[in-house]
This record gives sequence, C-alpha cells and structure tokens, in this order.
Amino acid sequence: MSAFSRSRRTLAAVAGAAALALALTACGSSSMNMDSHSGTMDSHSPSAMPSMPSMPSMSTMPGMGSATSDGLADAQDGYRLSGLPDTLPAGQGAALRFSITAPDGRPLTDFAVEQTQRLHFYAIRSDLTGFQHLHPTLAGDGSGGWTAQLAAPEAGTWRFYASFTPDSGPGKGRAYVLSRTATVPGPQSEVPLPAPAGSATTPDGYTVTATVPGGRLMAGMAHELTVTVSKDGQPVTDLQPYLETYAHLTAFHAGDQAFAHLHPETTATGERGGPTLTFHAELAEPGDWRLFLQFQTAGQLHTAALTLNAAG
Repeated sequence: MSAFSRSRRTLAAVAGAAALALALTACGSSSMNMDSHSGTMDSHSPSAMPSMPSMPSMSTMPGMGSATSDGLADAQDGYRLSGLPDTLPAGQGAALRFSITAPDGRPLTDFAVEQTQRLHFYAIRSDLTGFQHLHPTLAGDGSGGWTAQLAAPEAGTWRFYASFTPDSGPGKGRAYVLSRTATVPGPQSEVPLPAPAGSATTPDGYTVTATVPGGRLMAGMAHELTVTVSKDGQPVTDLQPYLETYAHLTAFHAGDQAFAHLHPETTATGERGGPTLTFHAELAEPGDWRLFLQFQTAGQLHTAALTLNAAG
C-alpha cells in the first residue's frame, strides 16, 4: 500500500470520528477531462462525472517536498531568480545563464538533490507549446552561476522556471519554483489548447492514458492520478528509470501558466517498469491544465502532452 493510500485511510477515520461527535452534539441541542496534443489527437470527453474522495493539500503532508507557490514570481522568501535575458533571438539555441540569490544577497550555492538533480529548469511558450525540461550545470567556481542549454524557441512570449530546494540557510528543505518571462521577436501563431480527453499518442506511437478514481479532478484537492503507457495496443513494460522513477510529470495552467509538479508514487525498483504509474496530483486552480509526461525506453526520452480539466 502506498503512503498516499495509508494517509487517505487515516484521514477518513479521523473525519468519521469528527462527524460522529458533531452528530451527538446536535442531538443534545437541535472529469476528469483529458486531451491529446503532443500533436496527434484532439478529442473531447464529457466532464459531468462524479467526484472522488480527496486527499489533504500536499503542503500539509510532511516530507512531500511540494513547492510553496504557483511559480509565477521571480522572488519568494528572499530568494530571487536573476540573470535571465528579457529577449532571445528566434530560431537559435541559447545558453541561458542565471543564478539564485539567497536572502543574504549572495548567490545560493548549496542545493539539495531532488530526483537526481540540484535544479530543474523548464521553458514553455504562453500557449503552452514548446515545452522543454532541462538540467542546467552549476559553475564549479563557487559563483552560484547556472547554465541551461535552451533549444531554439519559436517567436512568442516564453516563461522560464527554476525549481530547487536550498540545502542550507533559512529556506533549507523547502521547495521553491521561481520564474521569469522573455520575448522572442517575430511573427507569432498561437496554437489553440486541445480539448480535454482521456489519452494522447506521441509521434512515435506511445499511447498514454490517465485516470483518477471517480473520474473527476477537483482544483485544490489532492488525488491519485494513474497513468498507463501502451504501444500498438500492448502494455509497455520496458520503461527505464528516469529521474529516480519511471516517468516525470509536470503541469501548466492555461492562461496564467501556473506551475505544478505531480510527484511520482512509483519509484524505480529495476531496469524495467510499467505499464501503470501513479502520481500525487494536486492542481491549485480550476480550469484546463497542460500535462507533460516524460518517460524513457531503449535510451530514448519520449514526451506525451495531455490537457486535463480541474473542476472548481
């Protein structure tokens, strides 16, 4: 049984006891909707589905390492994302250099390792296309400088996110996500967000299907999201370890680009995993979210993109 399930049973018991106490006192007085746009499918499924029992907010669960904000600010608790450019040339890769400034005004150099990395860096365009998940390198000279190799971006407005956990100082052990935007000049063509649907197929033929118990995700509540990977109608069982698990899942909110990392419950225990993976899913805002699932087979990294709707 996962920690997620044990926690849910414990909370259910506490809630039941509380309800009984209230009843005695009273007697004495008086869809999930998902889509497929990794470029291959665009279908729609109904959202009027029953709700499911929910978990408490991840921020109340010890040891979960959840981020403390939606990732839309460049500073929090005295930590600041600095050095990223305001503009970038279209059609050209770039070495993005930046640093995290600590509350004492000095560059932060002490980072905890989270899923094999000391810092995760993400880039996405305002229409939630062009997703990139990068692992920057930290300068070895003690300057606290990071370098991320960005693939050539298309014209438009981009947001860059730095996800990290200080390993010393006032924010030690607390996960942060900071971000800044940059403009890539040139003619821009907005890509409409695909409608929610239950599955998506990658360009190389992998199909990803996502479900939650009860079939509906509620904003601000935690759920257990199950993802199944198949190919040509057959379950995929050769998923390789990637970042300490068999898949990595990130979400961005349509409109404001709020960030959410859906923490894996399935850890990598061998060289072959799948086809079913579970994640702790908590999306703070109602509306559509764009999910990017990354997994690896035969040394190749695949990315599946889905749109999920969180009900208010």
